[in-house]
Amino acid sequence: MEEKEEKGFVFRDRRKVRLDELDKDDVEAQQPTIDEVEERKAKEEYTTSSAQHREKTSDQLPKVTFSTFIFSLASSALVHLGEVSDPVTNQKSVNLTMARQIIDTLAVIEEKTQGNLSKDEEQLLKSLLYDLRMKFVQKSSQI
Repeated sequence: MEEKEEKGFVFRDRRKVRLDELDKDDVEAQQPTIDEVEERKAKEEYTTSSAQHREKTSDQLPKVTFSTFIFSLASSALVHLGEVSDPVTNQKSVNLTMARQIIDTLAVIEEKTQGNLSKDEEQLLKSLLYDLRMKFVQKSSQI
């Protein structure tokens, strides 16, 4: 009987240090850090480049604030809940998995920003989460 040669992948670990040979504290100590000077320089270069790009383009997006960020996520959730047409396809469709992911992301943001938001931001986030959760429950009971 003829033997078949198995095809597969070969993994070669090219790291200088093997993670299984280190304890957890050593691994954390070896995490790369960004030099503050490099970080500041990158931020300045980004700001300059971003301003130049903004001047060249006619499509002006709203300034990114906490509220616009939260509205953006909520809008995406509404698209996945089939409440709003997808801006690309102009079609309404329901994707509860993606809607749930975005709602859960907003919940994590709520948890992690607790005590750091203005009253208006806090109320906006709570209201959006409530509305999205209720729409999710409604859609999931229809399927």
